[in-house]
Amino acid sequence: MKTVTARKLVIFLLAMAVLASCTISPPERALQGAPHHHTTNGFRNLYIEDPDKNFFSFLRLRMFGDEPWADHEKTASQVPFRMLQLNRVKNPPVGQMQVSWLGHSSFLIQYQGLNVLTDPIFSDRASPASFAGPKRYVPHVVDYALLPAIDFVVISHNHFDHLDDTAIDLLGDTPVYLVPLGIKSWFYDQGIAADRVFELDWWQTAPPYLTGPELRVQAQPSQHWSARGLFDRRETLWASWRIELGDKAIWFAGDTGYNPKLFKEIGERSGPVDLGLIPIGAYDPRSFMKTYHVDPDEAVMIHRDIGARQSIGMHWGTFPLTAEEPMEPPRRLEAARAREGMPEDEFRAVDVGQIVVFEKTEQDTAPENAPAAP
Repeated sequence: MKTVTARKLVIFLLAMAVLASCTISPPERALQGAPHHHTTNGFRNLYIEDPDKNFFSFLRLRMFGDEPWADHEKTASQVPFRMLQLNRVKNPPVGQMQVSWLGHSSFLIQYQGLNVLTDPIFSDRASPASFAGPKRYVPHVVDYALLPAIDFVVISHNHFDHLDDTAIDLLGDTPVYLVPLGIKSWFYDQGIAADRVFELDWWQTAPPYLTGPELRVQAQPSQHWSARGLFDRRETLWASWRIELGDKAIWFAGDTGYNPKLFKEIGERSGPVDLGLIPIGAYDPRSFMKTYHVDPDEAVMIHRDIGARQSIGMHWGTFPLTAEEPMEPPRRLEAARAREGMPEDEFRAVDVGQIVVFEKTEQDTAPENAPAAP
């Protein structure tokens, strides 16, 4: 019994190491003749120097640091939650974009007859183990097998809370998977056919023969890292994504930290978007998380930098990854909006399981059950 308990503890600590931001390898050398984010051993971030922190730095902080850590299970009931309305998802409105938040960084985007899923995680835990690691503290909003057929899945990076084998096993070969460089082989190992997975580097666009005339998808930079174990740091790429569906442009951040150059560059190079999907959670303690995870104030800066007309906050209220309590991110987002004089519907936090319909107007989106704009 003691041996089993010890083994579970070791696996749990390994899972926490994978999920804890800032556990990285020593800097690699630039790869001559390749883009600046390519290195001899994988990839690196632009405009920053990655901090010298590791697994033991995180354990020391978690176990002996002065930062208080929230009891997520105790306060999980405060997270606004609703079951996904399957009848609406299976019959999306004609001529209107419909976006459903499934929790964490998972969104179902429906428009122009297409269903696009971002970073689906269908597991109970964001972990390599089914019995240890961060456990989802709000219910799943739907039986995922009942979702409509998914046409495209967009993956931001390979961390367990963004690339989930349970989700990929269920989705199978039905969708086309758009992924950053280096992740394709993982899909092969999951049994996904080679012609269903397409890798992209930053600023590369999926070819029209793959996406069709109504969808344009481009991988764009983010400030993060990758790993699914302790010894593969930054061997695969991470990315944000610009998703253009018909006349609507969506920017999906994935997971990212902030710097004053990167997102302004994205906004200037790509132009504005109708909707930003931007993380607002998993940011404390700032002394450890700041480089790779934005807080709500920085999320608002990203919203402005990329030229988003509206944004929805994500990456909160689902898994106990960091120190802040579950409802702090939306409260801080509200405070950041107030300081900026920003209306609530410009950058909002929605309920887990909520569906938002974006009307065919230039000014407004209508929340659930709201009448169509004139």
